[in-house]
Amino acid sequence: MNVRQYLRDNRTMATIVLLAIAAPASWMLRSWMVGAPEANDFIGPPISDYVLYNSKVWSYDTDGLLNFTMTAPRMDRRGSDESMYINAPVFDITAKKPGVPDWRGHAPFGWVNKSGTLMRLDGAVYMQRPAYVQALTGALSPVATLCTSNVTGWPKENRMQTADPATMTQGATVMNGIGMRASLNDNHLELLNDVHGVLYSSQNNATAKPVDCRSVAAATTRLGKDG
Repeated sequence: MNVRQYLRDNRTMATIVLLAIAAPASWMLRSWMVGAPEANDFIGPPISDYVLYNSKVWSYDTDGLLNFTMTAPRMDRRGSDESMYINAPVFDITAKKPGVPDWRGHAPFGWVNKSGTLMRLDGAVYMQRPAYVQALTGALSPVATLCTSNVTGWPKENRMQTADPATMTQGATVMNGIGMRASLNDNHLELLNDVHGVLYSSQNNATAKPVDCRSVAAATTRLGKDG
């Protein structure tokens, strides 16, 4: 029996064999001509199950007292763990001592877990606390500001930290360092490494022109460019 006769008698089987050979061969030819598919470079939050616009959230501590509030033009809730991805958050951290004003701040992006116990502020973070008169001493505590980035916070404990550079000011006093820890219940801010700055006495600081950390950062940037 010759090949032609065999193919005529076994047409179905021959067709299956030819398709089995042709399919991978055509895929290999296309891959060679077109190249590998482009990588997906999309970076961003996972697909959300709902979006809130112009929203406001409140967080309370374990005693049921208001801890912080946050407003944002957009919040996306991730369905898998119910955490919130936040655009341009503006937040107020409630002071725990009578007569002490709240801290107010903003950042480009934020994230809060479902229970509100963990928070991230991504990108440049700015915070300010107004001047106030101390109840016990009657002394003036000047305006305080904080400039840093990529902060991790524990809202119910009023604690935060970062490993990035930070600039703290209170009145005319300016302190710079790498890494920061803060316990806002105690009005305690600590710079961890490479700390330097300019200090004023309490009396002189109360009457001196206050410095904003953003102007310090801008001056440092200009100095770096000029150098």
